[in-house]
Amino acid sequence: MTLATGRPPRTRYLTVVDPATGEAFDEAPDLRPEELDAVVDRARTAWHGWRADPAARRTALLAAADAVDGAATALGPLLTREQGKPLAESYAEVARTAARLRYFAGLDIEAQPVEDDRPVRSRLRWRPLGPVAAIVPWNFPLQLASAKFAPALAAGNTVVLKPSPFTPLATRMLGSVLAGALPEGVLTIVTGREPLGARLASHPGIRHVTFTGSAATGRAVAAGAAASLARVTLELGGNDAAVLLDDVDVEEIADRLFWAAFRNCGQVCMAVKRVYAPSRLHARVVEALAHRATTTAVGPGLDPAARLGPVSNAPQLARVEHRTARALADGARAAAGGHRLDRPGYFFAPTILAGVPADSPVVTEEQFGPVLPVLPYDSLDEAVRAANGTGFGLGGSVWGTDLDRAAAVADRLECGTAWLNHHAELSLAQPFAGAKDSGVGVAGGPWGLYGNLQPFVVHRPEEA
Repeated sequence: MTLATGRPPRTRYLTVVDPATGEAFDEAPDLRPEELDAVVDRARTAWHGWRADPAARRTALLAAADAVDGAATALGPLLTREQGKPLAESYAEVARTAARLRYFAGLDIEAQPVEDDRPVRSRLRWRPLGPVAAIVPWNFPLQLASAKFAPALAAGNTVVLKPSPFTPLATRMLGSVLAGALPEGVLTIVTGREPLGARLASHPGIRHVTFTGSAATGRAVAAGAAASLARVTLELGGNDAAVLLDDVDVEEIADRLFWAAFRNCGQVCMAVKRVYAPSRLHARVVEALAHRATTTAVGPGLDPAARLGPVSNAPQLARVEHRTARALADGARAAAGGHRLDRPGYFFAPTILAGVPADSPVVTEEQFGPVLPVLPYDSLDEAVRAANGTGFGLGGSVWGTDLDRAAAVADRLECGTAWLNHHAELSLAQPFAGAKDSGVGVAGGPWGLYGNLQPFVVHRPEEA
């Protein structure tokens, strides 16, 4: 494990802001893009030993998981301090990081015969790709980092990991925690502003680029990786729709629906970002969600009473403000919230919007914040068309009492994952992939492991 420490001369630094106060509280190295050559070279050198011993890899990854668990009380508060989420959610993210390491350490990479009618025995084996670039956003810094490096390392690759410049600190601490379990050069963490990420994605020594972020940046990442024909796995934006059926019990599902939209202050790629409700139930749905929005405690993530923290950074707060203001100017009504809170930090009131025009950016684009439009529909076909009417296709959900009917509607959604009567819940063992502009490739489960491998076939004649 490699992590730059100390403060050598001429090192550049970026400041890290606490979103609960809006004030800088720490800093991290701002690596120059030209310094990546040496980092990738070390990853390439470490790869030869790491790939050669699967048993040693398994042992190292299990030790890494134990180390993460042991450091939870340090990692959790730091993650909350730089990202903003409530402390309980940060601890859950740390636990998920350790669990993912254990899960992928427990998967076997299996060779298998290729059955055909020729007098040749063909056997399929799997080989690691080489150095992997993992580029991670700011909403789940540790969880999304482990979603990339755990399968890549388990497959026998080495990893160069770049966190967001908004949230580099907990990732660097995680690197320090893992340093005792992983050999030098197997996992290297680099921090810095752009064009560091672009240079990493296009580096000729990288064989797989795995990225989570916006569709626009994902396209740029893919274009950069194409120069060296590196494999790409892209988890891009989502604008998940929740379709409520006319037999739904509004009060029974209201809590689950609210938190499916507002967990992590709405900063979840697969959060509910639009609700479509039958016209006769629309007012009740708006009222139920607005009640929860106005009674949910908002505050610094380190405050035990807070259920929602701040928006994670100033640029994202500006996007949320702009899209909300645009919706209100276009005739929407804020049944709850609709404004920034009058306090230090990047706090935005949990917002429920009614009367939103269907073409408003808060509906057609990913708002990625604590704002939820609720739109009425008159026919189920209309609701399905609207749910499928954006370029996104990450997830979606259908809510109702008749589960067979709900499942039939879910089959019509153009997305990678659909839920019935819940949303945004994933197990470590299942695949996660987006349709349309929401991604390329598969993460999670054995599919995520084999996405970090390439097939290798050996043909051997039958012996006489």
